[in-house]
Amino acid sequence: MPTPERLPHAICLMGPTACGKTDLAVALAARFPLEVISVDSALVYQGMDIGTAKPDAATLAACPHHLIDIVTPTDAYSAGRFRADALALMADIVGRGRVPLLVGGTMLYFKALKDGLDTLPKADPVIRAELLVRAAAEGWPALHAELARLDPASAARIQPNDSQRIQRALEVYRLTGRPLSELWSAAANVPLPCRLIEIALLPSDRAVLHRRIEARFRDMLAAGLVDELRGLRERYVLTPDMAAMRSVGYRQAWQFLNGEIDAPRLYEIGAAATRQLAKRQITWLRSWRGAKVFDCLQADLTDRVAAWLSGQLAG
Repeated sequence: MPTPERLPHAICLMGPTACGKTDLAVALAARFPLEVISVDSALVYQGMDIGTAKPDAATLAACPHHLIDIVTPTDAYSAGRFRADALALMADIVGRGRVPLLVGGTMLYFKALKDGLDTLPKADPVIRAELLVRAAAEGWPALHAELARLDPASAARIQPNDSQRIQRALEVYRLTGRPLSELWSAAANVPLPCRLIEIALLPSDRAVLHRRIEARFRDMLAAGLVDELRGLRERYVLTPDMAAMRSVGYRQAWQFLNGEIDAPRLYEIGAAATRQLAKRQITWLRSWRGAKVFDCLQADLTDRVAAWLSGQLAG
């Protein structure tokens, strides 16, 4: 393995939802010999196009993206699987004399890529069943409060109703006696084949980003998000607790199809959930070390990033 300073480059382009990552990636790929790898936990799913703001056919034809449409909505796709897929793609892209450009907003995937993954214990059906019984009786927020006592760092990153992640974090603690966050920080495995150039897009005015988010969710509904989900439910055996169906937008559309909320409420809670997602992504990015920050609202963003990137790639 070459020394770090002699490794080839790879670029990480990170940012909250609706900040313009895809447009910037496509523009950069037109200026540099880049190949895009998607870092998005929802874009991996086939048939989930509208609610994920998946790049359209023309965009993908002009600038192909790896790790889009690779699993069905019934499949689970993990940070560990992403890291393995991304490392293989990075090596392949570098081998063809090009530069990997990893683009997305799933910060857990970026962390897994950069820091590695510790070997975590396999799922224990007995412990999981016990936790499900407790959750039915006490509610997931109560189990989240317990997690906050045992593993404050993990609890801070997990929402009080995120049943899957709460269950997994408590399960790991029961199995190992160690917080999941500690196992993550101790991660050390397959090294990166590249040295990372990290770019973070952040809004100088969060209200402007919120207006973008609201307009985009309104456009998704107009484009047929509910019909898209209806078709997926006809095509696959889906449940609301599947990872794909917990994605923002699809979770709310599911409630609408089940008659739990009406159309105005669908827009209201869908837009609010997307704003909350952006808030969590921004929180990750503000604590991220080593990234060059650009204001995603600047009119000359592409030129600014390209100018800075030219110097980094030449180094």
